[in-house]
Amino acid sequence: MNPVEILNANGVGRVVLLCEHASHRIPPEYGGLGLAEADRQSHAVWDPGARALSVLLSKTLDAPVVASTVSRLVYDCNRPPEAASAMPEKSELIEVSGNIGLSAQDRAARVAAVYEPFCQAVSQVLDQRGPDTIVVTIHSFTPIYYGQPREVELGLLHDEDSRLVDAMLDQVGRIPHRKIERNEPYGPGDGVTHSLRLHALSRGLANVMIEVRNDLMRSDEQVAAIAKEILALLEPALNEIAIMEDES
Repeated sequence: MNPVEILNANGVGRVVLLCEHASHRIPPEYGGLGLAEADRQSHAVWDPGARALSVLLSKTLDAPVVASTVSRLVYDCNRPPEAASAMPEKSELIEVSGNIGLSAQDRAARVAAVYEPFCQAVSQVLDQRGPDTIVVTIHSFTPIYYGQPREVELGLLHDEDSRLVDAMLDQVGRIPHRKIERNEPYGPGDGVTHSLRLHALSRGLANVMIEVRNDLMRSDEQVAAIAKEILALLEPALNEIAIMEDES
Protein backbone atom coordinates (compact mmCIF):
# COMPACT_ATOMS: atom_id res chain seq x y z
CA MET A 1 0.00 0.00 0.00
CA ASN A 2 1.26 3.45 -0.90
CA PRO A 3 2.40 5.40 2.21
CA VAL A 4 0.64 8.53 0.95
CA GLU A 5 -2.61 9.27 -0.86
CA ILE A 6 -3.68 12.29 -2.87
CA LEU A 7 -7.44 12.88 -2.84
CA ASN A 8 -9.18 15.22 -5.30
CA ALA A 9 -5.85 15.65 -7.08
CA ASN A 10 -7.45 17.78 -9.79
CA GLY A 11 -9.18 20.16 -7.39
CA VAL A 12 -8.91 23.74 -8.60
CA GLY A 13 -9.64 25.57 -5.35
CA ARG A 14 -7.04 27.82 -3.83
CA VAL A 15 -6.40 25.62 -0.78
CA VAL A 16 -4.21 22.52 -0.51
CA LEU A 17 -4.98 20.36 2.52
CA LEU A 18 -2.38 18.24 4.30
CA CYS A 19 -3.21 15.50 6.80
CA GLU A 20 -0.03 14.02 8.21
CA HIS A 21 -1.72 11.92 10.93
CA ALA A 22 -4.67 10.60 8.90
CA SER A 23 -4.18 6.88 9.53
CA HIS A 24 -3.68 4.39 12.37
CA ARG A 25 -2.29 1.76 9.94
CA ILE A 26 0.93 0.11 11.04
CA PRO A 27 2.35 -1.95 8.15
CA PRO A 28 2.96 -5.58 9.15
CA GLU A 29 6.74 -5.32 8.79
CA TYR A 30 6.80 -3.15 11.94
CA GLY A 31 5.22 -5.84 14.11
CA GLY A 32 2.62 -3.52 15.57
CA LEU A 33 5.46 -1.51 17.15
CA GLY A 34 4.90 -3.56 20.30
CA LEU A 35 1.77 -1.60 21.16
CA ALA A 36 -0.91 -2.99 23.43
CA GLU A 37 -4.10 -3.76 21.52
CA ALA A 38 -5.97 -1.14 23.55
CA ASP A 39 -3.58 1.53 22.27
CA ARG A 40 -3.67 0.60 18.56
CA GLN A 41 -6.30 3.23 17.69
CA SER A 42 -5.54 5.80 20.38
CA HIS A 43 -4.69 9.44 19.69
CA ALA A 44 -1.02 8.50 20.07
CA VAL A 45 -1.26 6.44 16.88
CA TRP A 46 -3.20 8.91 14.70
CA ASP A 47 -5.44 11.98 14.77
CA PRO A 48 -9.02 10.67 15.05
CA GLY A 49 -11.40 12.55 12.77
CA ALA A 50 -8.68 14.44 10.89
CA ARG A 51 -8.96 12.55 7.60
CA ALA A 52 -12.76 12.67 7.60
CA LEU A 53 -12.64 16.40 8.27
CA SER A 54 -10.10 16.89 5.48
CA VAL A 55 -12.36 15.07 3.02
CA LEU A 56 -15.36 17.27 3.88
CA LEU A 57 -13.33 20.47 3.61
CA SER A 58 -11.95 19.25 0.30
CA LYS A 59 -15.45 18.89 -1.15
CA THR A 60 -16.47 22.44 -0.26
CA LEU A 61 -13.15 24.07 -1.17
CA ASP A 62 -12.43 21.82 -4.18
CA ALA A 63 -9.04 21.31 -2.56
CA PRO A 64 -6.54 18.51 -3.09
CA VAL A 65 -5.71 16.52 0.05
CA VAL A 66 -2.31 14.94 0.68
CA ALA A 67 -2.64 12.40 3.49
CA SER A 68 -0.30 9.89 5.06
CA THR A 69 -1.62 6.32 5.13
CA VAL A 70 0.82 5.22 7.85
CA SER A 71 0.63 5.79 11.60
CA ARG A 72 2.59 8.70 12.95
CA LEU A 73 4.29 6.29 15.37
CA VAL A 74 6.00 4.59 12.42
CA TYR A 75 7.03 8.03 11.18
CA ASP A 76 5.49 11.40 12.02
CA CYS A 77 5.38 13.30 8.72
CA ASN A 78 5.11 16.56 10.67
CA ARG A 79 8.59 16.10 12.08
CA PRO A 80 12.05 16.28 10.43
CA PRO A 81 14.15 13.11 10.33
CA GLU A 82 16.56 14.37 12.98
CA ALA A 83 13.80 14.88 15.57
CA ALA A 84 13.43 12.18 18.23
CA SER A 85 9.65 12.70 18.00
CA ALA A 86 9.68 11.60 14.36
CA MET A 87 9.81 7.99 15.66
CA PRO A 88 8.99 8.40 19.35
CA GLU A 89 9.85 5.82 21.97
CA LYS A 90 6.95 7.10 24.08
CA SER A 91 3.83 9.09 23.26
CA GLU A 92 2.29 10.67 26.35
CA LEU A 93 1.80 7.61 28.61
CA ILE A 94 2.08 4.99 25.86
CA GLU A 95 5.33 3.08 25.47
CA VAL A 96 6.30 2.35 21.87
CA SER A 97 8.70 -0.54 22.33
CA GLY A 98 9.09 -1.03 18.57
CA ASN A 99 10.76 2.38 18.38
CA ILE A 100 13.25 1.82 21.18
CA GLY A 101 16.87 1.45 20.15
CA LEU A 102 16.38 2.11 16.44
CA SER A 103 19.66 2.15 14.56
CA ALA A 104 20.59 4.91 12.14
CA GLN A 105 19.85 2.43 9.36
CA ASP A 106 16.40 1.67 10.80
CA ARG A 107 15.58 5.35 11.00
CA ALA A 108 16.83 6.04 7.49
CA ALA A 109 14.69 3.20 6.16
CA ARG A 110 11.56 4.72 7.68
CA VAL A 111 12.44 8.16 6.35
CA ALA A 112 12.71 6.65 2.87
CA ALA A 113 9.57 4.54 3.23
CA VAL A 114 7.19 7.10 4.77
CA TYR A 115 8.47 10.68 5.07
CA GLU A 116 10.10 11.17 1.69
CA PRO A 117 7.09 9.89 -0.31
CA PHE A 118 4.80 12.20 1.69
CA CYS A 119 7.04 15.21 1.06
CA GLN A 120 7.35 14.32 -2.61
CA ALA A 121 3.56 14.13 -2.94
CA VAL A 122 3.14 17.54 -1.29
CA SER A 123 5.73 19.04 -3.61
CA GLN A 124 4.07 17.40 -6.61
CA VAL A 125 0.78 19.13 -5.76
CA LEU A 126 2.21 22.51 -4.74
CA ASP A 127 4.66 22.78 -7.63
CA GLN A 128 1.76 22.60 -10.08
CA ARG A 129 -0.03 25.54 -8.49
CA GLY A 130 0.34 29.30 -8.35
CA PRO A 131 1.80 31.65 -5.73
CA ASP A 132 -1.67 32.39 -4.33
CA THR A 133 -2.03 28.82 -3.00
CA ILE A 134 -2.98 28.43 0.66
CA VAL A 135 -1.66 25.50 2.72
CA VAL A 136 -3.94 24.16 5.46
CA THR A 137 -2.90 21.23 7.65
CA ILE A 138 -5.58 19.34 9.57
CA HIS A 139 -5.04 17.72 12.98
CA SER A 140 -6.91 16.67 16.09
CA PHE A 141 -5.85 16.51 19.73
CA THR A 142 -6.94 14.63 22.83
CA PRO A 143 -9.19 16.41 25.37
CA ILE A 144 -7.19 14.92 28.28
CA TYR A 145 -3.40 15.13 28.22
CA TYR A 146 -1.29 13.73 31.07
CA GLY A 147 -4.49 13.68 33.11
CA GLN A 148 -5.24 17.37 32.57
CA PRO A 149 -8.37 18.50 30.68
CA ARG A 150 -7.93 20.95 27.84
CA GLU A 151 -10.44 23.75 27.52
CA VAL A 152 -9.44 24.87 24.04
CA GLU A 153 -11.63 23.30 21.35
CA LEU A 154 -10.14 24.72 18.16
CA GLY A 155 -6.51 25.76 17.77
CA LEU A 156 -5.22 27.90 14.92
CA LEU A 157 -1.45 27.48 14.69
CA HIS A 158 1.17 29.38 12.75
CA ASP A 159 4.91 29.86 12.61
CA GLU A 160 6.51 33.05 11.28
CA ASP A 161 3.66 33.81 8.86
CA SER A 162 0.48 34.65 10.79
CA ARG A 163 -1.48 36.24 7.93
CA LEU A 164 -4.11 33.53 7.60
CA VAL A 165 -4.48 32.89 11.32
CA ASP A 166 -4.91 36.62 11.96
CA ALA A 167 -7.62 36.74 9.31
CA MET A 168 -9.37 33.66 10.71
CA LEU A 169 -9.31 35.03 14.25
CA ASP A 170 -11.04 38.15 12.92
CA GLN A 171 -14.03 35.88 12.20
CA VAL A 172 -14.41 34.14 15.57
CA GLY A 173 -17.61 36.07 16.26
CA ARG A 174 -19.26 33.81 13.68
CA ILE A 175 -18.98 30.84 16.08
CA PRO A 176 -19.06 32.47 19.54
CA HIS A 177 -19.86 29.18 21.31
CA ARG A 178 -16.48 27.71 20.38
CA LYS A 179 -13.30 28.08 22.49
CA ILE A 180 -10.69 29.13 19.90
CA GLU A 181 -7.04 29.95 20.63
CA ARG A 182 -3.92 30.94 18.71
CA ASN A 183 -1.03 28.43 18.89
CA GLU A 184 -2.83 26.13 21.31
CA PRO A 185 -2.70 23.40 22.52
CA TYR A 186 0.70 23.43 20.81
CA GLY A 187 2.85 26.05 19.17
CA PRO A 188 6.08 26.50 17.19
CA GLY A 189 8.17 25.86 20.28
CA ASP A 190 6.77 22.33 20.42
CA GLY A 191 8.10 21.52 16.95
CA VAL A 192 4.65 21.07 15.43
CA THR A 193 5.00 23.59 12.59
CA HIS A 194 7.50 21.54 10.58
CA SER A 195 5.11 21.00 7.66
CA LEU A 196 4.18 24.67 7.59
CA ARG A 197 7.84 25.66 7.48
CA LEU A 198 8.91 23.04 4.96
CA HIS A 199 6.04 23.21 2.51
CA ALA A 200 4.45 26.67 2.95
CA LEU A 201 6.96 29.15 4.39
CA SER A 202 9.64 27.94 1.98
CA ARG A 203 7.33 28.86 -0.90
CA GLY A 204 5.99 32.08 0.62
CA LEU A 205 2.47 30.62 0.88
CA ALA A 206 -0.05 31.72 3.51
CA ASN A 207 -0.86 28.83 5.84
CA VAL A 208 -2.51 27.53 8.98
CA MET A 209 -2.41 24.36 11.06
CA ILE A 210 -5.88 23.60 12.38
CA GLU A 211 -6.18 21.53 15.57
CA VAL A 212 -9.62 20.23 16.61
CA ARG A 213 -10.29 18.59 19.98
CA ASN A 214 -11.12 15.04 18.99
CA ASP A 215 -14.11 14.58 21.30
CA LEU A 216 -15.88 17.03 18.99
CA MET A 217 -15.50 14.64 16.04
CA ARG A 218 -16.78 11.28 17.26
CA SER A 219 -19.57 10.96 14.71
CA ASP A 220 -20.12 11.88 11.08
CA GLU A 221 -22.59 14.53 12.20
CA GLN A 222 -20.05 16.11 14.53
CA VAL A 223 -17.37 16.13 11.83
CA ALA A 224 -19.80 17.84 9.45
CA ALA A 225 -20.63 20.46 12.09
CA ILE A 226 -16.94 21.18 12.76
CA ALA A 227 -16.27 21.44 9.02
CA LYS A 228 -19.02 24.05 8.74
CA GLU A 229 -17.56 26.03 11.65
CA ILE A 230 -14.04 25.95 10.21
CA LEU A 231 -15.35 27.14 6.86
CA ALA A 232 -17.08 30.03 8.64
CA LEU A 233 -13.61 31.18 9.70
CA LEU A 234 -11.59 30.08 6.69
CA GLU A 235 -13.62 31.23 3.70
CA PRO A 236 -13.84 34.92 4.72
CA ALA A 237 -10.15 34.77 5.67
CA LEU A 238 -9.27 33.50 2.19
CA ASN A 239 -11.09 36.48 0.72
CA GLU A 240 -9.22 38.83 3.04
CA ILE A 241 -5.87 37.32 2.06
CA ALA A 242 -6.77 37.67 -1.62
CA ILE A 243 -7.57 41.36 -1.14
CA MET A 244 -4.30 41.90 0.73
CA GLU A 245 -2.35 40.26 -2.08
CA ASP A 246 -4.12 42.31 -4.74
CA GLU A 247 -3.21 45.50 -2.88
CA SER A 248 0.46 44.55 -2.41
